[in-house]
Amino acid sequence: MLKRGLSIVVLLLCLLLAWLIWYWQPTQDANQGQHRQLGLVAEPAGGNFRLNSWRGPLSLSDLRGKVVLIYFGYTWCPDICPTNLAIISLALKQLTESERKSVQVLFISVDPERDSVERLRTFADYFNPDILGLTGNEAEIAEVAARYGAAYQRSEQSTSAMGYMVDHSSYTYVVDRAGHLVESLEHATPADRLVEVIRMHLGDD
Repeated sequence: MLKRGLSIVVLLLCLLLAWLIWYWQPTQDANQGQHRQLGLVAEPAGGNFRLNSWRGPLSLSDLRGKVVLIYFGYTWCPDICPTNLAIISLALKQLTESERKSVQVLFISVDPERDSVERLRTFADYFNPDILGLTGNEAEIAEVAARYGAAYQRSEQSTSAMGYMVDHSSYTYVVDRAGHLVESLEHATPADRLVEVIRMHLGDD
């Protein structure tokens, strides 16, 4: 009886394991399909771009010689963007004055319909005046986002006063002093880690 009972338990466990494997695989494929739909690039190339700020047009190549942090988001973002920008601001405050002069943070809007250069300026300044907001037309933003592997998608909110939100990936992209994309840091990467990465690339020749 004991052996029979153990056999039944083992059989049930095997069936459970088989079900979990079957259940997980479609979910994983669905997530990958969603990433493709959003335009997520597995191995982004980075590269130069030209967008608008409150100071006027800016190209990434204008910042050659600086370490550049790029974050894609929008000013109506309820939580993810404020969290990351607050962490980035904390990291900037840990740098020396000399180091800060060699670093530029760019906040690229994925909501060009609502984010004007002045609205971006007000939003970015709230976190740190060294953060510069950038925008462009929809085609320009889509091209830059695809080049850096950022994904975003408009999500209609019929019951919200905002009308719509923008679902987006949440990476901080690090560009070295030569203009090359060198790192993609995950959401809420600690400030100490950001400082470490910045200083590592400030030391690159």
